[in-house]
Amino acid sequence: MITTLRIDSLAFGGRGVGRLEGKAVFVPGTAPGDLVRCRTVREKKRFAEAELVEVLEPSPHRHQPPCPVAHECGGCQWQHLPYEQQLVWKEKIFRDLLMRQAGIASDKVLSIVPSAKEWGYRSRVQFKCRMTEEGFVMGFYRAGSHYVVDIARCPITDERLNALLPVLRSLLGASPFASLIPQVDMAVGDDGRCRVVLHFIGSDPDAFHGWLKQPAHKVEAALFVQSGRKETLRQVYGETDLHIQVAEPLLALAYGPGGFAQINLEQNRRLVMEVLAAAELTGRENVLDLFCGMGNFSLPLARRAASVTGVEDFEPSIEKARQNARDNGIANAHFLARPAEGALHDLSQKAPIDLVLLDPPRTGAYGVVKELVAAVVPRILYISCDPSTLARDLQPLIHQGYDLAWSRPFDLFPQTFHTESLTLLVKE
Repeated sequence: MITTLRIDSLAFGGRGVGRLEGKAVFVPGTAPGDLVRCRTVREKKRFAEAELVEVLEPSPHRHQPPCPVAHECGGCQWQHLPYEQQLVWKEKIFRDLLMRQAGIASDKVLSIVPSAKEWGYRSRVQFKCRMTEEGFVMGFYRAGSHYVVDIARCPITDERLNALLPVLRSLLGASPFASLIPQVDMAVGDDGRCRVVLHFIGSDPDAFHGWLKQPAHKVEAALFVQSGRKETLRQVYGETDLHIQVAEPLLALAYGPGGFAQINLEQNRRLVMEVLAAAELTGRENVLDLFCGMGNFSLPLARRAASVTGVEDFEPSIEKARQNARDNGIANAHFLARPAEGALHDLSQKAPIDLVLLDPPRTGAYGVVKELVAAVVPRILYISCDPSTLARDLQPLIHQGYDLAWSRPFDLFPQTFHTESLTLLVKE
């Protein structure tokens, strides 16, 4: 069914929302104020999902996306919105979600921290690949599909990574293995060094690895091959580590292929400084950092605490965290390769934990939250990349005597609907 609809708001996930006969209709690619024609693609009892057919009257807040494939690529949802409007809606959606799902008072949600860069901020990116009749395609999946939209450059990606695209497209497209490379991961550090990981799905990774050694010098980046899980990573050429910088005075932190670093390095530094301010450490506290990665928060905190224990289940990241502690002369940070679940219970038997910091993946930390309720930790700092799972995890903590002091959204992902956040909880 095709209908005319006025869009009046935006929803978590980036879609515009209008109402038809009292039912919410979600339409991707729209802006508040748009009058659109849309086609219903899914009808539910309380809402409907539609696709945009035509913008009849554009919103005064709509503008032309600078990326030529913004309407087709699934990477960005909000390039048609000016950045100021993106920030308004990210803050509103974040506040409304916490109020509605976790019962948080509106004034507990602080104003959003904007990104210093609207464009070129991505220090890590995954390009999807496919060999077609027209040649080797590198880009991103079209929303809701596995169709790869070919791109010449990505405007939200660091230009040093964009510069590698034509080189890799030419090199891989001409190789006998082109149809066996589904993905290329790229990353750049604060020092400007780049790293490329080629994912290979063929039955003979040794042959691909051997072939790569000859043309590897054409790629101005360290080069790796991954032929399955992260444990299969093999170095072809160049240095293993990339380095990012955090805190004041600056700490240089290394992370290896397969490891994690925030994609917006400048915003990550601001987030680390906000964590240090919120922790209010006096030098006497024992801190537990769960999902610690290579020490992004653990090591800055360790310089202000009596001790910090970092926990992460990806052992190469723990090895890197230990290396980062040694390289930066930090002796009071200790790191354990184990699941986050159970760590608080085990470690609190040895010494009281004064502060727990959580930085879980998008799925949240519900298992850890149940332990926090039982352990009665005085202060919790929760870093979240998904407000839905954050709201879910906050509920049992608030119901069991924790006061939510404040929660602040951070924009680490301009041109998309994604929002990072930092929340402080204090035991009443």
